[in-house]
Amino acid sequence: MNQGIDLQGSFVTALVDLGLPAGAAKALWLPLPMVVILVGATVSIFVTVWLERKISAAAQQRIGPEFAGPLGTLQAAADGIKLIFKEDITPAKADPILFTLGPAIVVIPVFLSYLIVPFGQNLVITDIGVGIFLWIALSSIAPIGLLMSGYSSNNKYSLLGGLRAAAQSISYEIPMALAVLAVVLMSNSLSTIDIVNQQSGYGILGWNIWRQPAGFLIFWIAALAECERLPFDLPEAEEELVAGYQTEYTGMKFGLFYVGSYVNLVLSALIVSILYLGGWESPVSVSWLASLSGLSETTPWLQVITASLGIVMTLFKAYALVFIAVLLRWTVPRVRIDQLLDFGWKFLLPVALVNLLLTAALKLAFPVAFGG
Repeated sequence: MNQGIDLQGSFVTALVDLGLPAGAAKALWLPLPMVVILVGATVSIFVTVWLERKISAAAQQRIGPEFAGPLGTLQAAADGIKLIFKEDITPAKADPILFTLGPAIVVIPVFLSYLIVPFGQNLVITDIGVGIFLWIALSSIAPIGLLMSGYSSNNKYSLLGGLRAAAQSISYEIPMALAVLAVVLMSNSLSTIDIVNQQSGYGILGWNIWRQPAGFLIFWIAALAECERLPFDLPEAEEELVAGYQTEYTGMKFGLFYVGSYVNLVLSALIVSILYLGGWESPVSVSWLASLSGLSETTPWLQVITASLGIVMTLFKAYALVFIAVLLRWTVPRVRIDQLLDFGWKFLLPVALVNLLLTAALKLAFPVAFGG
């Protein structure tokens, strides 16, 4: 397997060639990936908010934002600045510590999850062996923050919203984990890099979506429920609960819930592209094209093109899924809370279990096709 460009090695070597000690060069490298991820995740918020407003406007035959920046691209930044300068109000009988910690507990795990998202063979912050397991663990923390926010607000609507968020998350977390487990079973690894590599070599025909169509649908539905996107936005259903767990929040604390929601939507789309759509792989395998033209995969300019193409393909697949999620918001009616829980426990969970057992059986029967 071609290991691609070693960004860390190239960065350290370049600084050492300039006369810097190797230790200092490595120390300079350490914060860079985290800064890049923070900047990338923040930019993704602005892009997603702009896309949502424009697509929503088109669905309702409106124009959408167009005055703040070219085509309204700076509208999300203007809204963010407005939230920063709004007064931060804490209800008189609220628990101030839990009330403040709630939004932070919702947002921080989502940003940390970007650590394991690969954009290429070596374009990942950390390739720990249990990357996908770490993401599931981190995504399980957010409901605690939502429940904490609802409980600490001293408001019955907020408490009901927090309880709904926790119930919804638990209902859909289990089918999602079972769908991931089926992919892990085929990949024989919990590493996100290994999962993408397992799908490489045959272009679009090697992607897991063909071997795990049920798992793909289960995961995507559960991801929408985790992100509280319509038709699963019941924790903040405005007709029943005003704004749910965030009713009493103002200013940037209120904004943090939306930051977490949009970052989580992009993250979920990235995870879907990694698990089922080949990650950074293009529909036609670059390795196959290189071997066809007689080029070596270690050719420097080919590695640069492959790495750039990998980033573009990953983002393209993720934002195509974001586009679908936004369209669903304007085409699917909201479900009731009892329908949501029934769908999660009585339909998705059994189907996910059957899918996992079927994957195990196919792995034993057809080890070449199912990662034996």
